Amino acid sequence: MNCRFDDVAPDVLTITSYDEAHFTDYLRLLDADADGADWREATAIIFEIDPVAEPQRAERMHASHLARARWMTEVGYVHLLACDGALKH
Repeated sequence: MNCRFDDVAPDVLTITSYDEAHFTDYLRLLDADADGADWREATAIIFEIDPVAEPQRAERMHASHLARARWMTEVGYVHLLACDGALKH
C-alpha cells in the first residue's frame, strides 16, 4: 500500500516537515469538521482510504490528523511566525 499520509500525525511541540507537507490537508480537515462532515467521508476524500475496509486505521488517521490540525491553529502557528519566513513555498 502506498499512502502519502502516516497513520498517525506527529505529536511533538514543534512543526515538522510532515506538517509542512500537509498544511493544505490540515485545512481541509478543519473545513470538513467545521461543516459537520462525517469523518468517514472526510477520510475517504482527504486520505484516500476506505473507512469501511479499514475502519480502525481510518478513524485513527482522522482523529490524529484533526488533532494536529487543531494544534496548528492553536499553538503551531506561533512557530511559523517565529520562523521569520523560513517556510517559503
